Parts: sequence; C-alpha cells; structure tokens
Amino acid sequence: MSGLWPIFKREFTAYFATPLAYVFIVIFLFAMGAFTFYIGNFYQNGVADLSVFFAYHPWLYLFLVPAIAMRLWAEERRTGTIELLMTLPVPVWASVIGKYLAAWAFTGVALALTFPIWLTVNYLGSPDNGVILAGYVGSFLMAGGYLAIGAAISATTNNQVIAFVVSVVVCFLFTISGAPLVLDFVRAIAPLPIVTAISSFSFLTHFGAISSGVIDLRDIIFFVSLIALFLAVNIVLIDLKKAS
Repeated sequence: MSGLWPIFKREFTAYFATPLAYVFIVIFLFAMGAFTFYIGNFYQNGVADLSVFFAYHPWLYLFLVPAIAMRLWAEERRTGTIELLMTLPVPVWASVIGKYLAAWAFTGVALALTFPIWLTVNYLGSPDNGVILAGYVGSFLMAGGYLAIGAAISATTNNQVIAFVVSVVVCFLFTISGAPLVLDFVRAIAPLPIVTAISSFSFLTHFGAISSGVIDLRDIIFFVSLIALFLAVNIVLIDLKKAS
C-alpha cells in the first residue's frame, strides 16, 4: 500500500498542473447547468427535486469520463514513460489502482462542484435531500464504472483518440443495454433469461434505482464488481506490457 499513495498523489496533482483540468470542470459544470435548468425545463416542471439533473449524468459521463480515461495509459505508452514507471519499485497493481483512484477523485471533485444546483433546489422548495444524496452516490459509482472501462481500454493502445472512441462505444453498450428499445429487440429473438441478463448490465437500470432513492445492495455490488473486474483486466494488460 505504501506504493499506492505516491502514485495517487502524483497523478491527482498532475490534473491541476495544466489548464486542461479546469477546462474540463468548467465544461462539465456548464453542461450540467444547461441540461438541468434549460434543456430539462427545471423551472417549468415546478417540482423541487433533481431528477432532471441526474437523468443527464449517464449521457454526459458517456463522453466526458472516457476523455479523462483515455490519457491514463495511452499517453504513458506514447511517450515511453510507461517503461520508466514499470522500473519503479512499485507493484503493477499499485500503479493501476493509484492512477485510477486519482482520476476517480478528480471526477468526484467535478461532481462535488455541482453543489450550487443542490442549494438552488433547496432554496426554491423542500426536496428530499436523502434522495438527492443517493443520486450523488449513484452518480459517483457510475462515473467510476465508466472510468474503469476507459482505463482498461487505454492500456491497450498508445493512441488516445482510439482509446476514447472505443471507450465511448463500450460504455454506450453498457448504458443502453437496459433501454426499452434494446430489450424489446432482444425479447423478440431471445428467451427471457437472456433478456434479464442483458438488462442487468445496464448502467441506466442500476443508476436509475439508486437516484430514485432506493439504495439496493445489488446495485452497489454491480458497480463495485464492474470496477474491480476492469481494474483486474487493466492490471493484467500492464503486467503483460511489463513482461514484454
């Protein structure tokens, strides 16, 4: 564990060493405000809750989180610094998890900075803050899921654009697997157990349950398991790179 903290600290600090982090945060906050108050018709709905706010999170994360993840390993491979990183007296798993946690923490900072929207809805009405808190927890876990997928894909290439595009496609498949359009199509050609299995992999299904205020252990386990799976894949990929 002693090797994990220096990696985390180095990576997390690096995000704020360039204007890119601030640009990302500004874009994220602007998009969240625009989607919530204007496109989502927050004021016209006349309901003091953040359901509209959370409804757009999966679709924003679908593009913004892979943009963070694409550089995690692709940039290291492109510049050749991955060889230097592999020579450090730090186990591969510590490097992978340290870089991942730094990126997840950065995403968490961006999410936390949306708190004025939470304050606004409390000023305008009396929302169920427990439901809103659950929505934030679910959003953070979902971002972690997208990030784990993107990090594993980033470890397969030295091209950030390829890493971004493939990550978006894979994350999109995980996102829409529970959509009615997809399930109706699968239901027409496959038995019910397969339909249920496909639906169970949907980010929308699990995040929707949490953001509605129902924190089911199964939804938490889904995100934690998915993160652990893709981190394990990431470790194997980097280990193979080190061995070669």
